[in-house]
Amino acid sequence: MTVEILTPEKKLYSGEARAVQLPGVEGSFQVLDRHAALISALKEGVVKVDDAKGSQKFAINGGFVEVLHNKVTVLLEGAMANS
Repeated sequence: MTVEILTPEKKLYSGEARAVQLPGVEGSFQVLDRHAALISALKEGVVKVDDAKGSQKFAINGGFVEVLHNKVTVLLEGAMANS
């Protein structure tokens, strides 16, 4: 699936991924390939992207995620990449 992680300032991540873990306001959840369509609010926490290079983590301040047609778009208020 295609994943994009965006802030108002820049694009933090764009590429193909196997899974994305997200801190939803009602609890953490994971999106896998061919996931059903959804929109969810995100709280402060960590977004983890599992791709061919391994795992990348992003500390976030909150935002929203949309999953549609095997594309995950994460719109954030602010974030910074973790190692």
